[in-house]
Amino acid sequence: MLTAREKKQLIEIAWKSIRRAVCTRTDESSEQPSVGAEGEGSLAERVGVFVTLHKKSRLRGCLGWIVSDLPLSETVNDIAGRSATEDPRFPPVTEEELTDIRVDLSILSPLKEISSIEEIQVGTHGLFIQAGMYRGLLLPQVAVEQGWDRNRFLEETCEKAGLPSDQWKHSETRIYIFSAEIIEQETP
Repeated sequence: MLTAREKKQLIEIAWKSIRRAVCTRTDESSEQPSVGAEGEGSLAERVGVFVTLHKKSRLRGCLGWIVSDLPLSETVNDIAGRSATEDPRFPPVTEEELTDIRVDLSILSPLKEISSIEEIQVGTHGLFIQAGMYRGLLLPQVAVEQGWDRNRFLEETCEKAGLPSDQWKHSETRIYIFSAEIIEQETP
């Protein structure tokens, strides 16, 4: 669990990264500066994180790492700017949009492979499904936001992976669950 201070620091790191990426996107030579020291406690842990951008309650970008070799603070620094400019589903966020953007961070627990779908708790667990080279992940909050039950959550995760919606029923498909500590930021 992150402290209130650590959560605030991570949101600040995310916003600096987003502003830097959006405002300097045309400068190909710009590098992402380091966020400084790795930090202490939870900020130094090496865990997965997803950065989700919302604009007026609609998804505007979301990218992340399931696992990371970097400290949490560095991972947020790296992925936040990319969420604003590199999510292939959306055009890059513009400087004019920044005042309308809300940032959420999802700090992931390690993945746990399951042997029964009964282990999935909608609202608590996110899903990661793998079949051959196809992989798909949906965060825990997605099922709640969409009002999905367990089966629909499995189907949607399969579709996100580019698989048939019933692929989760096949024995060669690996299903993993994880939880996420969500940090929400209402205003930039």
